[in-house]
Order: sequence, then C-alpha cells, then structure tokens
Amino acid sequence: MPKVKELEQQFERVEMQLRLYQKISRFFTRPIPLDEALQSIVALVAEFMHADSCLLYLISGEELVLCAAKGLNPGAVGEVKLRLEEGLTGWVARERRVLAISREAHQDARFKFFQDLPEDTYEAFLSAPILARNRVAGVINLQHRTAHAHSGDEVEMVSTVGTLIGCLVALSVVEPARLDEVEFADLVLAGRES
Repeated sequence: MPKVKELEQQFERVEMQLRLYQKISRFFTRPIPLDEALQSIVALVAEFMHADSCLLYLISGEELVLCAAKGLNPGAVGEVKLRLEEGLTGWVARERRVLAISREAHQDARFKFFQDLPEDTYEAFLSAPILARNRVAGVINLQHRTAHAHSGDEVEMVSTVGTLIGCLVALSVVEPARLDEVEFADLVLAGRES
C-alpha cells in the first residue's frame, strides 16, 4: 500500500508541474508587456516551489539586471545589478549550469552580498540560466529561508522554466505585426529547398 501512495504523490506532482508549464506557456500567446509576464511567472514559480523568493535577472551589456521578483521590495527591480563575474548568479550565467545549494548559500565562496537584498541571508538557493536560442539571456533564482534539499524534479523544473522564459524573451523581440505577414509553412519549407 505505501508504494501506491508514493506513486499517487508522484503523479500529483507531475500534474502540478504540467499545470505550471501550461500557465507559463499562455504568456506566449497573450499580448501583455514582457515585464508583467515575467512578474507573473516568478510569482507562479515561487508558489509552486514553496520558495520564499524568486528573482529573475536579464543580461544588459556585461551586467545582470534584476527584472522581476517575488518576495522582495519591488523598488529593487531595475536597481539591483551585478557584473557577470559576480556572485552565484553570475557564476550560473557564465557557466550556463544549474546551481543547487541546500544550506548556507551565503557561505559559498562565489556568493556576493547585496545590502538591498535580505534574501541574501536565506539558506537554500536554486538557480538556472535563462537560455534564448542557445544564448544566455539571464538567470532565475529561487531561495528558501531555511535549508531545503532540492530534488531532481525541482532542478529539472527550474531549468525548463529558464528555457521557457528564454523563449518568451526571444519572442518579445518579434513585432506582433510581423507575425501577421509570416507564412508559417514557408519557415520550414524554405529551408528544405536550399
């Protein structure tokens, strides 16, 4: 009987993950500003992960700029910046790798403290690069106040969310009017004729 209960819990978790991905995918079709979409996504991800904060940084030149946040003073958005060679977030961007620290994240040698971010004293840290067409566009961070061992499913989930956000950011570059002009089948078939 315990095995059945375990399978039911796993199935429920997968169902919840799929619902999260569905909610995020809806931002691909809605005509809403990118900042609103990203703010909604970090709120959804923080809720799903039961995280105390979710911070989303995007690259501008040689810096990572905080562009959306849940569990943080909203005034920090756009104000908190770090160079690509700074902190855990910079490491994730440079290495293009997921980083999971279950406790004492602020003790990690790569850590950089920000006075404006009380989240820097949180214990657990999970971070993934945001990728757009194989280019790093930013980083998404999840933090817990207390120690938290990140499961393989959580690591995979935040990595997938990073990829979805990267696609949304890349799609935001396309003018909506341009989409009205596109013959979508030609995008595929033109490549076959070469």
